[in-house]
Amino acid sequence: MASVTITGSRKGRSARTRTAPVGAAPVLGDPLVPRMLLGKRLRELREAARLSRRKAGLAIYGSESKITRLELGRSRARTGDVARLLDRYGADHGERATLLALAEQTDAPPWWHADGDIVPRWVRDYLSAEQAAKLVRTFEARFVPGLLQTEDYARELFRPLRPGPGAEAEIERRVEFRMRRQRVLRRRPRPLNLWVVLDEGALWRPAGSPETMRAQIRHIIELCRRPNVTIQIAPLGISGQVAGDGSLTLVRFPQQGLQDMVYLERPDNAVYPTRRAEIEHHWHMFNTLVTEAAPPEQTPHVLAGILATY
Repeated sequence: MASVTITGSRKGRSARTRTAPVGAAPVLGDPLVPRMLLGKRLRELREAARLSRRKAGLAIYGSESKITRLELGRSRARTGDVARLLDRYGADHGERATLLALAEQTDAPPWWHADGDIVPRWVRDYLSAEQAAKLVRTFEARFVPGLLQTEDYARELFRPLRPGPGAEAEIERRVEFRMRRQRVLRRRPRPLNLWVVLDEGALWRPAGSPETMRAQIRHIIELCRRPNVTIQIAPLGISGQVAGDGSLTLVRFPQQGLQDMVYLERPDNAVYPTRRAEIEHHWHMFNTLVTEAAPPEQTPHVLAGILATY
């Protein structure tokens, strides 16, 4: 597994210096990473030009908050706005071509676009990040994480949320979408590296029949054999150490210099802390959970003991 060292952005470059990481590898499909790459470089150019966000906003007849959203990769980038910002920042011809090409990619539909009606707004950035990531580390207290779920287990979680006519068809659609997410673990040539710390209590909380739980636990045991998947079982009640609702996910991207993403899921919302101190705090929190959970090599034995009780 990759180190948890935070990778920071480089500051203080000349406004006319072209950086290779931004255009080194074209990013196809989902627009999240192009937005983040573009925003990172626009921030560097603005800082090199010694301009505040407020003054930069004047160049595109926008507000300081608009520049903030653009630099954080939280909104699509209109090529006209990017061109005016690059004029204001004094970017050279080569960099303009690279960044304007990135700006065009920020308007591509995300991979989940066709299922947007069943994807809550607050989880969309995370779903995009998950598919683009090289590493995801997650702690879950209440349920088996989505990337580890079986179809039957996922179906039982969705069932209480969708009562009434047409419910079964929608439940099946949501289950299929969740299974499609899991393909990232089998992605070639570089599957996602996944590290899960799971509160033991989640496995004692039945979802459906005993057979559903037995199949789910067996599935986790199978996943432990994958070289890109690490699973640890934490003692009951450890979730008290995690802020919020007992769920913490950290995402690291393969692109050099991109800030890690922190995703804190709530029952009907999510929080994405972006300050460096907050990100480092949540990495430290996850590392503490890792040290207090049973070592990964003990996971099949722990799960076998739980399996025997169902």
